[in-house]
Amino acid sequence: MYDIHVQLADTPGALGRFGRIMGAAGVSLEGGGVFSAAGVCHGHFLVADGRAAAEAAQQAGVAVVAVREVLIRQLNQQLPGQLGEICAILGAANINIVTQYSDHDNRLILVTDDNDKARILTEAWTPPEAP
Repeated sequence: MYDIHVQLADTPGALGRFGRIMGAAGVSLEGGGVFSAAGVCHGHFLVADGRAAAEAAQQAGVAVVAVREVLIRQLNQQLPGQLGEICAILGAANINIVTQYSDHDNRLILVTDDNDKARILTEAWTPPEAP
């Protein structure tokens, strides 16, 4: 799975347009979010085919900032402090979390600057179906 980071216009309808572009390309958005600050709107979305998502976005004139592989983890929602614990482990290993959000299955989606090392350090949170 991949995170596609796009820059959208900070205007009404921009997110709807992006969703339609992805839908027309057959790309399902499995999670993500949009964040606006100082007139700039950044979207991060979980997709199975990062290349297809990026091509569709670029062909429609949407700025693609990056496409990165994600790390999928499952927090124990019944145990407070899980996000803090997993993030502290990564921080102690000097791994930067570039992006964090949840998918539609309530799994933690992480984009880090060292997914290989992060994968090993957070193995205890690997959901059964994640690669």
